[in-house]
Amino acid sequence: MNDVLFLTQKLISFNTINPPGTEIEAAEYIGGLLSKNDFLVDYVPFKENRVHVIAEKGLSDDVAPIVFTGHFDTVPLGAREWTEDPFGGVIKDGKLYGRGSSDMKGAVAAMVIAAIQAFENDPPEGGIRLVLTAAEELGCRGAKDLVKTYKKLGRASGLIVGEPTGNIPGIGHKGGLYLNLTTSGTTAHSSMPHLGDNAIYKVARAISRVEQFNFGIEEDKLLGFPTINVGQVFGGLNINSVPDSAGFTIDARTTTNTNHEEIFCQLQKELGDAVAIEILVDLPPVSTDEDDPFVQVVYEVCGISKGDEGFPKSLPYLTDGSVLQKAYNNVPTIIVGPGQTEMAHQTDEFCYTAKLEEAVEIYKNIILKNHL
Repeated sequence: MNDVLFLTQKLISFNTINPPGTEIEAAEYIGGLLSKNDFLVDYVPFKENRVHVIAEKGLSDDVAPIVFTGHFDTVPLGAREWTEDPFGGVIKDGKLYGRGSSDMKGAVAAMVIAAIQAFENDPPEGGIRLVLTAAEELGCRGAKDLVKTYKKLGRASGLIVGEPTGNIPGIGHKGGLYLNLTTSGTTAHSSMPHLGDNAIYKVARAISRVEQFNFGIEEDKLLGFPTINVGQVFGGLNINSVPDSAGFTIDARTTTNTNHEEIFCQLQKELGDAVAIEILVDLPPVSTDEDDPFVQVVYEVCGISKGDEGFPKSLPYLTDGSVLQKAYNNVPTIIVGPGQTEMAHQTDEFCYTAKLEEAVEIYKNIILKNHL
């Protein structure tokens, strides 16, 4: 069924909430569809009931293919009650509802349909590779494992990441350095705090220093300045005890002018030995030269000219592009997908049906125009 709305609905019907993920049924459905259309399909295991799909067609020794990437997993439904079935794919008033409709099963469906349709007439020079991953949410762990263990990723002439942009292309996004910071102390009865060593006080002093943290770097022309945020604070047993353990988390968003190892060392120095720091996620930024020919192809397909207001555009979130751009030798990487950015992770998530249909044409025209 070469219909993007039907395929999006079908993908939404598979519960791939991460955790635990369970992407295997969605992956096998997509793999089966691509196999029927003469794509060479490889299922790459990640964990139990979790697989990646690598699909190729029309590859050449002379010209590297375009690589399209998307992910099967979604975030949980959230605490608020949905007014539409999150796995129903209901279409109302030009909107297709469901968890993953915008982030990003709609884009996966559009990529697959576009890839199939691109071969209906003259085969595109260089061919196509689809890299569809498990475990993107919570730090791109699936893509990192794929790059580490899979030896047939091949080459790429350009990388399209289908995260939600409303079909407006971005040529980069900040990197992410997620840290877990902990302190230790000695417990005592709260009526005798002098007998203990309060771990929460150590956290409070550390957070104050983080608030004043200075990256000390110049602005990135595309990505702007890096940012740092304390997102969680935890610790203590109860109200009437001196806490002997506490901690907090940091989310640093970085640019091409930052070095994650240097940031880590700088924080260690400023916070001192009383604070232990653990790296949870370490993903580099994505950045592409706006003058790259691949960018110009995508701009042309999307009806954009260099110098248009709002361009070049970067995105606020992390993607598998952080892993795959580097794996493909810093290939030009563009984030463009039919979903609405503001709909990602929301209750009653939806994607406009017109955007889904438009994305098929955009992806297909990128494939067909890239090597003209």
